[in-house]
Amino acid sequence: MTYISTKLKRDIEINEIITVHYFEYMKDFYFAGESHNFWEFLYVDKGRVTVRGGKREYLMDAGNIIFHKPDEFHTIRSEGNKAPSLVAVSFQCNSPAMSFFHNLCCILSDRERQLIAFILSEARKAFSTPLHLPSVEQVTVNPEAPFGAQQLVLLYLECLLVEIKRRYISGDTENILTSPFKKLSTPSKSDRIEQIIQYMEFHICEQLRVEVLCSALSLSRSALQNLFHQEKGCGAIDYFHHIKIERAKEIIREEKMSFTELAHYLSYSSLQYFSRQFKKATGMSPLEYSNSVKTITNAVNSAAPRTLHDSSRNSDDF
Repeated sequence: MTYISTKLKRDIEINEIITVHYFEYMKDFYFAGESHNFWEFLYVDKGRVTVRGGKREYLMDAGNIIFHKPDEFHTIRSEGNKAPSLVAVSFQCNSPAMSFFHNLCCILSDRERQLIAFILSEARKAFSTPLHLPSVEQVTVNPEAPFGAQQLVLLYLECLLVEIKRRYISGDTENILTSPFKKLSTPSKSDRIEQIIQYMEFHICEQLRVEVLCSALSLSRSALQNLFHQEKGCGAIDYFHHIKIERAKEIIREEKMSFTELAHYLSYSSLQYFSRQFKKATGMSPLEYSNSVKTITNAVNSAAPRTLHDSSRNSDDF
């Protein structure tokens, strides 16, 4: 007998992962958005969020997933009083079958949710990069990962996509979500700059460059700079440095970090550089600012009149 092999078709083939994230956010979380040249899905594990994809918005509960095609601008906003937990996986895939996932927002089956859990489990083994940090833009392979961990991440992801498409091809379209909102109008200048500032605040602990902002927010360099000069009277990165210093002042007042920890937290190259930038913006060094705040606070506290209730108490009450 002569045996002849049969090459099997792979309808969806993924060879590259960009990021794998599991985020636990506060109940008032808002992400002003970004776009990128690769696929991404967002799965709601807990809570409720409103997600904008392109020019449509979707109200998503736990168990819902949305796919963002390459170069699609997308935003996230938490809804209600429950803090959301979200899974975000981004990847490169050029398979023609991916056209099915354009603008797809749906409810996952139990089997599909289990595949999400498998992806996260293997990602924690395959990569040394923490899954909870938004600033991670490239996973780092764990040299001590168990055998086959990277491959299983890819296989589980491919299985998830195949399962979803097969279910809807079979006629199960009941769980596809439609946008509850009308098509969104083009945002005004004030709306647009607020989105950019929200993006800056989300990445406050990083070092942003103009190129990163332009790419993430789908703006040209000239459009970005013109917008900030018209609305804020300065360049985009100058404004980013401004909100960094404002955040530093808040943290100093809260007394939660040393100056060295604060400089590291806000991604300044050194304490000395942070101190120079702080003094350039405020006219005081971080220490001088801290002492000034304490002096003013103590003066206000010592000048505050005692209430009638306080004056009726004697020293034995304290």
